[in-house]
Amino acid sequence: MPPPPTSAATLQWLSLVAIIWLQSVNGTNTTFPAYSSQLKNLLSLSQLQLNNLAFASDAGKLFGFISGFAALHLPLPLVLLAGSLLGLAGYGAQYLFLTGTIITSLSYPQIFLLTVLAGNSICWINTVCYVVAVRNFPAANQPLTVGISTAYQGLSAKIYTVFAAAVFPAASKNPAEAYLLLSSLLPLLVTTFTAPLLRDGGAEREMEGGGVVAIFLVTIATGVYSVVSSLTFFPMSPSRGAVGISAFLLAPLAVPIVIKLRRELNVAGKKKGSTRIYTMNYGEEIDIGRVENGVAEGTRGGGEGGEAKLPMEMAVTAISDEGKSGGENKEGFVGVGVMVKRVEFWVYFGAYLCGPTIGLVFLNNLGQIAESRGELRTASLVALSSSFGFFGRLVPSFLDYFLARSRCKISRPASIAALMAPMAAAFFLLVINTTASFNHVALYVSTAVIGVCTGAITSISVSTTSDLFGTANFSLNHNIVVANIPLGSFAFGYLAAFFYHREGGGGGKCMGMLCYRDTFVIWGSLCGFGTLLALVLHARTRKLYSQTVLAT
Repeated sequence: MPPPPTSAATLQWLSLVAIIWLQSVNGTNTTFPAYSSQLKNLLSLSQLQLNNLAFASDAGKLFGFISGFAALHLPLPLVLLAGSLLGLAGYGAQYLFLTGTIITSLSYPQIFLLTVLAGNSICWINTVCYVVAVRNFPAANQPLTVGISTAYQGLSAKIYTVFAAAVFPAASKNPAEAYLLLSSLLPLLVTTFTAPLLRDGGAEREMEGGGVVAIFLVTIATGVYSVVSSLTFFPMSPSRGAVGISAFLLAPLAVPIVIKLRRELNVAGKKKGSTRIYTMNYGEEIDIGRVENGVAEGTRGGGEGGEAKLPMEMAVTAISDEGKSGGENKEGFVGVGVMVKRVEFWVYFGAYLCGPTIGLVFLNNLGQIAESRGELRTASLVALSSSFGFFGRLVPSFLDYFLARSRCKISRPASIAALMAPMAAAFFLLVINTTASFNHVALYVSTAVIGVCTGAITSISVSTTSDLFGTANFSLNHNIVVANIPLGSFAFGYLAAFFYHREGGGGGKCMGMLCYRDTFVIWGSLCGFGTLLALVLHARTRKLYSQTVLAT
C-alpha cells in the first residue's frame, strides 16, 4: 500500500537531501591537484608518472558500466555500500603506505591500480544519485534535482580542503596524508547515514514551489559562502571554515522538516476521512487527486500550474522519427547497442570530449600549472575552482526549472555550445604573458571560468543523455557517455606532460609560462572545435526540443 501524501512528500525531499550529502563528499578525485606536487616529491615521480596517476583516477570511469548494471539489479543501498568500500580500499591503502602504517611498500603499478579502484568508487555513488533523481521525481523536476546534487559534488574539493585544514593542522606540510584519509572515510560515513533516507521509485508528486525556492536560496547561500571564503582577501581560520561549511551542508534538511510540519498542521485541521480518486486515460499521464472535505489537492499530470508534460518516450521517439535507427520500445528504452549506432551519440561524445573533459584535465593539472607559474596558494586555487564549479552545475538546473514553468524550453546542445566558447577564451587568456600581476589574475580568472563552464556542462549532460536516449536505461547509457573522461584524461594529460617535460629540459620540474603554453593553445583550439560539434548536435535535435516546447 503506498504511503500517504504527507510521508511520500517528506521521503521525496529527504531523498534529495540524501543525494546532496552523498555528492558533496563524492568528488574525491577533485582534491588531487591540492596534494599532487607533494605526492610527486614523496614518491620521486616524473611528470608523466604523475599524469598517469591523474588518469588512473579518471580511468575508474571506464568500468562505470558495472555500477550501472548493479543499479539495475541490486538494491540501491547495497550499490552505495559497494562504492564506499571501493573508495575505502583504494584511498585507505595509499594512506597506510604514506604513513608507513601496516603497509610499508607499494610499487608504482600497485599505486596506479589502487587509484583506479578509488576512481571507480565515485561511479557507484554517482549512479545511485542519478537513479534516485530519475526514479524519484517526475520528468519536470529531474533536471533540477540532478543539477542540485551534482552542484554539491562540484563543491567536494572545497569541503575536503576545509576539513583537511581544520582536522589536520599540519596538512599544509603533508596534505597528501590528510586528503587520502578523508577521502577513504568520509564517503563511507555519509553512505551509512544516508542509505536509509533514499527512496527508490515513486515519482508521482511534483516538488512544491515553496520547497524549491527554499532549497534554491539555501544552495545559493552555500555557493556564495564557498566563493567568499575561498578568496585570499577574506581570511578565515580553518575551524571557523569547517563549522561554516558544515552548517550550510545541514541547512537543506530544514526544507523537508518544515514541509512535514506544515502538512501535519494542515491535516490536523481537517477531517480524518478522505477519498482518493484515480483517473487513468489512455495516452495521458496519471492524474491523482486527493480529495478532503470536497477539495482536490495536487495533481500529477498538471503540476501546480496545470501544465501538461511531454512523456519521455515521446521525446526519445522524436529522434528516430527523423530517420535515425530505432530499437527503443514503447517505454522509451534505448539500449547501448542502439545508442552507439546513432550519429547523435558520437557528435555528443565528441562535444563532451572537447569540452568538460578538457576542463577536468585542466583541473587535474591545476597543482602543477600553479606551481609552474609561481603560484604558491594551490589549495586556495583548487577551492576557488570548486566553488565556481558549484555555481556552474547549479545555475542551468534552476534556469531549466523556472523556464519550464513559464512554458519555455532551451535546447541543451545549444547551451553546451554557449558554455564551451568561454572555455576556449579562458585557455587562450592563459597564453598571454605580460606582467606578473596580470599573469596571476589571468590564472584565477581562467580557473573560475573553466570551473563554472565545466560544472555547467556536466550538469546539463545528465539531462541531455536522458533527453536523447530516454530514462529506462539511463544508468548504463550515461556511464557509456562519460567513458570519454578517462580517454581524454589520458590523451590530453599525456600531451600536457610531454610539453611540460620538453620545456623543463628533460628534468623533473619546469618553471615559467612556457611549461603549458603549447598545451593551452591546443586545449583552446579543441574547445573551439567542440563548440562546433555542440552546434551540429543542436541542429540535429531541434525537432526533439521543439516538440517538447509544443507539448508544454
